[in-house]
Amino acid sequence: MVAVARGRRCRGVVLLLLLSSVLAPLVLYGGSPVSVSTSGLHVASGVLDRDGEYNLVVAASDVSLTKDLTIERLGEHKNRVLSATEDWQVVEAASKNPAFEKSDASVSRKDPGSGDANVVITEGNGAAQSGRDGVIWEVVSRDRGSDGFTQPWEINGVIHSHSICVPSTTQPSVIVFQERSTGRLSEQVTKAIPKESYTPTTNSNSALPTSVSAGHSTTSPDATIRTIKDQLTRATTYLSLVASRGNHGFARELRARMRDIQRVLGDATSGGQLPQNVLSKIRAMEQTLGKGKRILDSCSGALNRLRATLHSTEERLQSHKKETNYLAQVAAKSLPKGLHCLPLRLTNEYYYTNSNNKKFPHIEKLEDPKLYHYALFSDNVLAAAVVVNSTIIHAKKPADHVFHIVTDRLNYAAMKMWFLANPLGEAAIQVQNIEEFTWLNSTYSPVMKQLESQSMIDYYFKSGQARRDENPKFRNPKYLSMLNHLRFYLPEIFPKLSKVLFLDDDTVVQQDLSAIWSIDLKGKVNGAVETCGETFHRFDKYLNFSNPLIASNFDPRACGWAYGMNVFDLSEWRRQKITDVYHNWQRLNENRILWKLGTLPAGLVTFWNRTFPLHHSWHQLGLGYNPNINEKDIRRASVIHYNGNLKPWLEIGLSRYRKYWSKYVDFDQVFLRDCNINP
Repeated sequence: MVAVARGRRCRGVVLLLLLSSVLAPLVLYGGSPVSVSTSGLHVASGVLDRDGEYNLVVAASDVSLTKDLTIERLGEHKNRVLSATEDWQVVEAASKNPAFEKSDASVSRKDPGSGDANVVITEGNGAAQSGRDGVIWEVVSRDRGSDGFTQPWEINGVIHSHSICVPSTTQPSVIVFQERSTGRLSEQVTKAIPKESYTPTTNSNSALPTSVSAGHSTTSPDATIRTIKDQLTRATTYLSLVASRGNHGFARELRARMRDIQRVLGDATSGGQLPQNVLSKIRAMEQTLGKGKRILDSCSGALNRLRATLHSTEERLQSHKKETNYLAQVAAKSLPKGLHCLPLRLTNEYYYTNSNNKKFPHIEKLEDPKLYHYALFSDNVLAAAVVVNSTIIHAKKPADHVFHIVTDRLNYAAMKMWFLANPLGEAAIQVQNIEEFTWLNSTYSPVMKQLESQSMIDYYFKSGQARRDENPKFRNPKYLSMLNHLRFYLPEIFPKLSKVLFLDDDTVVQQDLSAIWSIDLKGKVNGAVETCGETFHRFDKYLNFSNPLIASNFDPRACGWAYGMNVFDLSEWRRQKITDVYHNWQRLNENRILWKLGTLPAGLVTFWNRTFPLHHSWHQLGLGYNPNINEKDIRRASVIHYNGNLKPWLEIGLSRYRKYWSKYVDFDQVFLRDCNINP
């Protein structure tokens, strides 16, 4: 107790000495407090009170005080004050001068509740502040250009350190003290200093403390925002993993924490917009995330589970793709009820019609080479009707257009009856039955011989013998129809014509096509739009280049071209004996070793180096399989082609393209109404 009393008396003496040294210049200059801006200081009235023994009240008015005199007086007693004071902290005495507010000084203060306090103080040059327990906070000015220094100091046996950072003379001097002490001491500092006496540069909600000298960058106040977002990302990942393992209690807790942290974050874009309780929410979320980390297995275990899940998903995806492909082929081969009804009604009507009314007009145009002749081979009455109708509507001179339709004997009467019931005006039309082509037999045509063979029939109708990895589209019975191969016999079908435009029955004509007959094919036989832009239309996608016969004659990366709208020069065809070329390749492919079934591979080898590329605007492909065709390309195309399985007359057809086809169908026609065929 004696030692304590002696210490108190000693401390009082020191404080009186310091006070006298401070008040002496004040009395000298008129007994008023001193006020200077960036080169002076501001001392307000203060109270020093310690156990009731020393009560001093200082009141004075503002007066100018030179910086050098004040610094000298304060400097004399600095060391004694530091050693005599038991608990002291350094805080900022901020000036209200606008010039001071623009200084580079920065202040950072950690949450008083923590045990690790970092306090950064800025002061005006030579300023001093007195506070509770007689503790003095002071600033020592340095000459311009002096470097900051760091020096340890001790209070009550605890080593502390402080650094003094000195800006230019136009700015206030800065002292930065970094201290490790108890939360109680930090709290005392906070309570001892009025709010207007210091200005922290970091938000009190910051998750991490910041302590830097003046002129140095501080941690961004948006660090708290980034911390919250990082926690939300981790929480989402944990939630997806633990929910699948039955940890419902933890999942509920994690969801609650996520709601709390999201509510705190709100629309905040910076740390200053966050509420006061953000730190507690962050700590609570971190505790929950730590619990989730302990619940989960190691990363390698989670990775193995993810790999197993991925592998299983890929297998299911492949299985679904195969099933989808198979079902699409089944749907493509099916015939809707309405389209089955239509030819039956037309056939019945045809045989009830008077024989005098079964002849088409303008038969004299059928062999006139000066007119525009179209070849169409189809067993679909409605599809053929759309092709002819769309061509006539857009023709500038319909009287110059002649249509040659070839169908099978089952649909011959129906096809003929449709165009008898829906005449084409001045345009001429001819409907032929493929059975009438007596010259087309297995002796003349190798492909017809192959189609009639027992092995081919077994291939199509005994599906159990098919390889599991084989594309089901090659098993479509349409390849058994000779209508599909008539395109290779155009000179024989039209012996008196010199040029023919071939159209598939799944096309729609959108512009006048008369100009295509004036295109110079430059000695080529086939005029077609190339498909170089699509990799699956290259030669190697259709032909077997592992066979030396194919590899030695063709380029695997050569551009394919499209059947569906082709202009054929029949004069050149006859001169170059293209039919013989076709027959030769068909004989070589008797066992389907060069290509699978279909007419396009046969056309590629037959018209190799004999095809003239047309501009792509003549023929737009893909409306039967590609849902992403540009609408502008469709509208400006002369002919659009629904190649693929998704035909516009089927329910599986792409709805966004059906309008281009259905607008050429008269759904009020009596036969369509009777068969319930609607848009």
